[in-house]
Amino acid sequence: MSNSNDHKNTKQIQSQDNEEKLAVNNKPYINKRRQNFIERCRDASIVRKIVFIVIILFTVLIVYGAKSAYEFISTGLSPVDPESEETIEVDIPLGSSSKGIAEILEEEGLINNQLIYRLFIKVNNYANFQAGAYQLSPSMTLAEISEILQTGSVARPALYTVTIPEGRTIEEIATLYENNANIDAEEFLELMNDEEYITSLIDLYPNLLSEEILQDEIRYPLEGYLFAATYPIFDETPEIDTLVRMMLDKSADVISEYYSEILELEEFTVHDIVTFASLVEREARNEEERKLISGVFYNRLDEGMRLETDPTVLYALGEHKDRVLFKDLEIESPYNTYHVYGLPIGPISNFGVSSLESVFYPTETSYKFFVAAPDGQIYFSETHKEHVNLANKYLDRDVE
Repeated sequence: MSNSNDHKNTKQIQSQDNEEKLAVNNKPYINKRRQNFIERCRDASIVRKIVFIVIILFTVLIVYGAKSAYEFISTGLSPVDPESEETIEVDIPLGSSSKGIAEILEEEGLINNQLIYRLFIKVNNYANFQAGAYQLSPSMTLAEISEILQTGSVARPALYTVTIPEGRTIEEIATLYENNANIDAEEFLELMNDEEYITSLIDLYPNLLSEEILQDEIRYPLEGYLFAATYPIFDETPEIDTLVRMMLDKSADVISEYYSEILELEEFTVHDIVTFASLVEREARNEEERKLISGVFYNRLDEGMRLETDPTVLYALGEHKDRVLFKDLEIESPYNTYHVYGLPIGPISNFGVSSLESVFYPTETSYKFFVAAPDGQIYFSETHKEHVNLANKYLDRDVE
């Protein structure tokens, strides 16, 4: 019995010794694991702190940005001085665009921000502002100002009233001003080719005009950009620059209504769109024809075909002809769409809203050809054979 207990005690002692030896041997490993665990915990804590700080910073930035944006918009929508008893006389000329009116109001200290005001009148559908002399106050709200601007009295009668029809060229516009507004046509055309002047306009109208209009072979940089409308003129000898800016204001206002559509047409610049609209303007007589012709042009562009539209030939020739002859089609010009592929280098006339809209909303069609007959009728066809027959019949060109 005693021997058995002694043996048992001996084994226990050996076992304890082994455990102690193992513990001693494993101690560095255990310490290392413990240290690694502590370091991982420390790293995780640091990461959590960094993430927390980043979240706080982003939150602060978002809140600050939102607050700044809110304050910017809120200030723009608020009266300039709610306590003011001052009355300011403002003269809104006939033909003023919304941009021009907003600029006048901001310059006179009647609104805080012209951009916010333009957005305000657009969102609230204020339109039909009337020319006139108004008594306004910095204490008025934007709504009060807008209501008054729709019911004004004309400040003074226009000395001249000049109507610029759609589809007119720079040279035709110069003649209209010479005949109706005491403007020298040659002086007008000279300014239209003054590169320094045109560059200054590009800076003033960055969303409308671009460096594309300064390409070497462009005949007149502002061709197509002087909007078709009726313009009142109040000066005996008006400044050409005043007339040009008045027309560009109109174009800028019209184009700005279609910025979302312009962005969707990624393959076209504003210059391309104005050029496209001018082609449609010169070919069609009504809205239905414009959208259909636009659809044909898109089909031809998609097929890599030349547009082959006669008005571009006439513009390249620089003269008006009742009938375009077969030999005329051969003129080498960046405007001649029988010579170049794609759109011509620039517009060939100004355009109307209907023609502009046809570029964005063409009629889907299988037609790829059309013939504009001398009688004004337009004949569409799907195949080249049909087109040749129609061209020979109505244009007497002996096309093959």
